[in-house]
Amino acid sequence: MRQAERAYEYIVVGGGTAGCVLAARLSEEPAARVLLIEAGPEEMPEAAVVPHTWTNLIGSPADCGDLVFDETTNRSTLLSRGRGLGGSTDINGMVFVRGHRSGYDVWPDQGAPGWGFDDLLPFFKRSENAIGRDAAVRGTDGPLTVRAAADHNPVTAALLDAAREVGLPQATDPSSGLEEGLGLHDLAIARGCRVTAAGAYLTPEVRSRDNLTIVTDALVNRVLVEDGRCTGVEYAAQGRGHTAVHTALSAGEVILTAGTVGSAHLLLRSGIGPASHLRDVGLDPIVDLPGVGANLHDHPLTGVSYEAAQPVPPGRNNHAEASGIIRDPEHTEYLGPGGRPRPTLQFIMFSNARHLPPYFGPENGYTIAFSVMNPKSRGAVRLTGPAPDSAPLVEPRYLSDPRDLDSMLTNLRIAREIGAAHALDPWRLREVHPGPEITGDGALRDYLRDSYCPYWHAVGTCRIGTDAMAVVDPHLRVHGTTGLRVADASVMPSVPAANTMPAVYGIAERAASLIAADQYSTAAPQR
Repeated sequence: MRQAERAYEYIVVGGGTAGCVLAARLSEEPAARVLLIEAGPEEMPEAAVVPHTWTNLIGSPADCGDLVFDETTNRSTLLSRGRGLGGSTDINGMVFVRGHRSGYDVWPDQGAPGWGFDDLLPFFKRSENAIGRDAAVRGTDGPLTVRAAADHNPVTAALLDAAREVGLPQATDPSSGLEEGLGLHDLAIARGCRVTAAGAYLTPEVRSRDNLTIVTDALVNRVLVEDGRCTGVEYAAQGRGHTAVHTALSAGEVILTAGTVGSAHLLLRSGIGPASHLRDVGLDPIVDLPGVGANLHDHPLTGVSYEAAQPVPPGRNNHAEASGIIRDPEHTEYLGPGGRPRPTLQFIMFSNARHLPPYFGPENGYTIAFSVMNPKSRGAVRLTGPAPDSAPLVEPRYLSDPRDLDSMLTNLRIAREIGAAHALDPWRLREVHPGPEITGDGALRDYLRDSYCPYWHAVGTCRIGTDAMAVVDPHLRVHGTTGLRVADASVMPSVPAANTMPAVYGIAERAASLIAADQYSTAAPQR
């Protein structure tokens, strides 16, 4: 059943982190009619509100993630993605860490001029209300309220003391972008409840705007392109006992904010991507863009877990109240702008030992988790078939570059030093994973391959650039088209040196600004 067409100035596809920002910002102009389309439900699950139970949401109906087989490590893993207004902010770990500036300052050299840390800082600040932080580098009146845990777990304090004891630097604000070291990071938790993109940006006042239409439980089948111009989208919405196919027309722009997997998948389904791959699955190429779906990468995550010698208090937050980034003492070839060594190893202190599948720890314990922040391994998103409801083929290829495994091994050794520090003597009963009997490099590498899980920071499949493999230009316009942009984690040339949620908020805020500045331009983007 096909419904009548309706025109909008802006159509935003995907109601996750970036989509909520753009729908709110673009609809601030009363004359601009804005349509936001989300595949999931309008309301997040009731369980999502309570911070410390967030892992119960992974694999739940609120998670539309993909169970992917990784040929590199010969096992399957769940690449989670939030489903519903708010997207992954509805189900993630609520860690709000912007990360060190060096992770952004490499972007201009990777083909994204105007996207360095100083360029993004005003938009980072615009998104946040960072309570108790330095207003010179943190926002004070943005929609998103974040703060460090005021009542952090005592085992978190002991873990930070242990890190200091073994000589690791300390940070007062890991989200400032300026500090190396470990400290209490900000949490997207306010008054004991999760803070989501939908809650922060799509407030009742915003939702009541006459020029904003929000459609949920609707899957966008494809974007419509005629003679190189994106004219709208086709989507299927659930009605009373039937599915209706709608066409929404765009008088201005369509902005994809469906995430690293979703945005690339939608472009491919629409005939925009590598021509040879599209033909192989039975689609006619509309725009030959070989970079669509390439450059997929994420932070690999694992840790050293311990059984506690005394009961670890349950806490009221998310069990991950502290983290930090340091330089890799063994691999200084990772250089940032000016040839300076970049901090690339992250540690996350968990007051729980059961947060890192597949190696769940004991019921009463804690974990020193870690990740490499500049992974070299690259995967891809591809199609499994031409049908709109065909699942994406996600090839993550974690640890396929041996340099990532080398850095993770360094991380593991440092984590064990922290775990053995005297500051943890009152808490430490025994090391559970990998276990004290696992000592040789070969055995430890096997443990890393067997125990890693996604950090759910996937980026890069529609990256900014001007070379042949780039998908969007520095204004986020899809190459070879007009009226079509991408504005989510998929545009990042490389993953930041931290959790990606603050970066996505900043990208979306900047995208809204770019769209406003470009609204009178009709020139096709050039490489």
